[in-house]
Amino acid sequence: MDEFEIAETLIRARQRAGLSQAEVAKRMGTTQSVVARLESGRSLPSSTSLARYAAATGSRLHVELLPGR
Repeated sequence: MDEFEIAETLIRARQRAGLSQAEVAKRMGTTQSVVARLESGRSLPSSTSLARYAAATGSRLHVELLPGR
């Protein structure tokens, strides 16, 4: 999964929760600009940021390592 797929997944989770970026930011204890950056796909978020975002949107974070091709 690349950074753009992660960003799309974050946006879908937020929309599914019916939340604005500002609402997610408040639940995460951060600013709206941080949430916008996470959703932009310009960088890979840390596992801590992903976990906080998941909790803020009522989602569950699932990480899986699969065998190579």
